Amino acid sequence: MDHSSYVARRGEIEHYFDRTAAKAWEVLTSNAPVGRIRATVRAGRDRMRGTLLSWLPENMEGLRLLDAGCGTGALASEAMRRGAHVVAIDLSPTLVDLAQQRHIKELHQDPTLGARGGRIEFSAGDMLADDLGSFDHVVCMDSLIHYDTPDIVKAVNRLSLRTRSSITFTFAPHTPWLGMMHSVGRLFPRSDRSPSLQPVLKWDLKWGFRSTLATTGWQAGRSQRISSGFYTSHAWEWTRT
Repeated sequence: MDHSSYVARRGEIEHYFDRTAAKAWEVLTSNAPVGRIRATVRAGRDRMRGTLLSWLPENMEGLRLLDAGCGTGALASEAMRRGAHVVAIDLSPTLVDLAQQRHIKELHQDPTLGARGGRIEFSAGDMLADDLGSFDHVVCMDSLIHYDTPDIVKAVNRLSLRTRSSITFTFAPHTPWLGMMHSVGRLFPRSDRSPSLQPVLKWDLKWGFRSTLATTGWQAGRSQRISSGFYTSHAWEWTRT
């Protein structure tokens, strides 16, 4: 997608998660003890991941799934258990390496992990790359929350061209709480900031899809907001009719 704001934002996100926050992310996505604030984020992410997985088929044998923004690979691992061929991609090579290490450890601990024919193909790069091929299902869990409405719309539209059944993505909902946190974040030194969330309105997203997804055989499906302390994210499913 040749869109300057998306490319610039992608670079900021890659730098942050690969160089600044990789160690913190490793701890957050493990069972290691964390502080109260991070515990709420961990719990919220666990609930969100469970929600997104519940929207996927229980039997995914023969299906191809794009885990766009796979992080340390938890969702990809569960989809593999269901028999899916998962392409797990993330901007951060460091996180992808960690995901691969955890996957190898899981395979050693549980030889039945791939009993239904599932497998995971890990990759570091842009989730929108055309050379990743086509998919039955796409999941973007918290990988679009740093982008504004136009870039989210363009990203989902691009993914829809290579997706047969469903696309599920999350966005940062526009709430007074997130608006305040967004403002507070600007008080920190730039070197210490994570890429800020971009709170968006669901109506604006739907309006953005009116001449694309809504006219090319896609319809809005399930929708769920997860709030857990310092974690707030909204999941939205689109299915091909």
